[in-house]
Amino acid sequence: MNIVLQILNLAGSLGLFLYGMTLMSESLQKVAGDGLRGFLASMTSNSFKRVLTGLFITAVIQSSSATTVMVVSFVNAGLLSLAQAIGVIMGANIGTTVTAWLVSLLGFKADISILSIPLIALGFILTMSKRQKRKNTGEMVIGFALLFLGLTFMKESVPDLRSSPETLAFLQSLTDWGFWSTLIFVGIGTVLTIVLQSSSATMALTLVMVNFGWIPFEMAAALVLGENIGTTVTANIAASVGNVSAKRAALAHTFFNLIGVTWVLILFKPVLKLVGVIITGLGAADPFIPVTQAADPEASSVAMLYAVSLLHTLFNVTNTLLLVGFTPLLVKVVTYVIKNPKEEEKFRLKFIQGGLLSTAELSLDQAKQEIIHYGDIIIRQYSFVRSALLEPNSDEFENLFKKISYYEEVTDKIEFEIAEYMNQIGEEEISSESGSRIQAMYKIIGEMESMGDSAYNIARIMQRKRLNNITFDDQMNKNILGMFDLLDKAFNVMIENLKAGYTKLNNIENAYDAEKDINKFRDMLREGNLLNLGKNQYDYLTGVYFMDIIAECERVGDYIINVSESIMEIKS
Repeated sequence: MNIVLQILNLAGSLGLFLYGMTLMSESLQKVAGDGLRGFLASMTSNSFKRVLTGLFITAVIQSSSATTVMVVSFVNAGLLSLAQAIGVIMGANIGTTVTAWLVSLLGFKADISILSIPLIALGFILTMSKRQKRKNTGEMVIGFALLFLGLTFMKESVPDLRSSPETLAFLQSLTDWGFWSTLIFVGIGTVLTIVLQSSSATMALTLVMVNFGWIPFEMAAALVLGENIGTTVTANIAASVGNVSAKRAALAHTFFNLIGVTWVLILFKPVLKLVGVIITGLGAADPFIPVTQAADPEASSVAMLYAVSLLHTLFNVTNTLLLVGFTPLLVKVVTYVIKNPKEEEKFRLKFIQGGLLSTAELSLDQAKQEIIHYGDIIIRQYSFVRSALLEPNSDEFENLFKKISYYEEVTDKIEFEIAEYMNQIGEEEISSESGSRIQAMYKIIGEMESMGDSAYNIARIMQRKRLNNITFDDQMNKNILGMFDLLDKAFNVMIENLKAGYTKLNNIENAYDAEKDINKFRDMLREGNLLNLGKNQYDYLTGVYFMDIIAECERVGDYIINVSESIMEIKS
């Protein structure tokens, strides 16, 4: 019964460790904000920078899973290429080794738990601040304290093997099957990481087990390899509802780690021997001697901790050095495995299919990319309108009209789905800046939906014109195409402003200039229409249809400028 209670305490301690890790990681992402995402998006010009970027970010936020999910979302959003993402993921694998060293150097040698309660008090005070960054910093401090408090509880919850030898006997029975034992522990490490959704937590548990002599160094090494397989699951889950590029990035992460585990398993004994030589060369005890059999158990446990941490680091660093040069080949492989789908409609949601991300800020970035995609759909709809204007064949015109009508329904649906997604974000704990972004985004998608309606209205005017056997002369068609050219320019400016970092967009003079050109051209055409009617160059009804199209185009120009003005309302 006592053993059961100790195991339950161990599980609870692990839960506290996980919660602390999650809280610290998410709050660090909030504190870093746009700076972190901007750093990730910009520092990817070459392989070295990509690896360094992944290493740095993961070392900062203490979660390779968070980094990998962020990378997958960036690939999904089109902000990173597949090759760039693979480099960052390689760096993230190296960055995650920092956690193991922190636990080894601080978690076992120093009693951090002494500071945990004061740190929680400090964090709580910071969370009471009205400033969002201070609140996030307070959460980060609390998360750090809970992480090491959970680790301390884990150490204290480990059953005493001397009084409970049956536990050790069970584990020992799994270590006597040679290479099969290695594979078993690789599988255990994989499953544990999948269940816990954190390789850092599994690594901490591994370090606890070797520290108390539960398992020998060889089996701990196998667990580490399994953890590197299991950690790829999180990215694949995130990518499962993403686009093709996101799925490829996640698969590349899986291939990368599987290749690494494979060559280490082939060279398992030499690799472990190398680690042992390094550890003993630094003056530590022999990690191959079990803690329970060592003359100095304390020195042996320290050597074990360092050996496991060193193996984890060597594995990821060496694997990266070996494979970083093969990134183009890896891109080709995953591209071959996950093929592009057959031509599919582009009106489907592209970036926010998988629900909310780990933080509201990341989710808003996803929404931003979906809005840009929404703009591209609108532009595509207007390309059909342009084609319909000069289409002489009635059947072809009707096909184009059906497409325009269909896209009008699509724009309604996309507006609704993006709004629903932002409703979900709004239900989370968000900053005032994020709240302002959501409000502005509501306005933007509303204006875009109106653009879709206007495209349909223009097509209806064209259809009625045809039914009434009204034709435009070459100059009228030329003038309408001229208006469409100005709309295209305004659309491009709108997309440019949507893509710009909201904090970096200082003015929208480009949008105002585009709208002025549209209004000026509309006024010129209106005056010209009155003159032409006075000269009887065409009948009144023809002039009405012509000006109805021009007026609707001018309204589209108003919607477009409203989008840019809404962007200026966004402060984060």
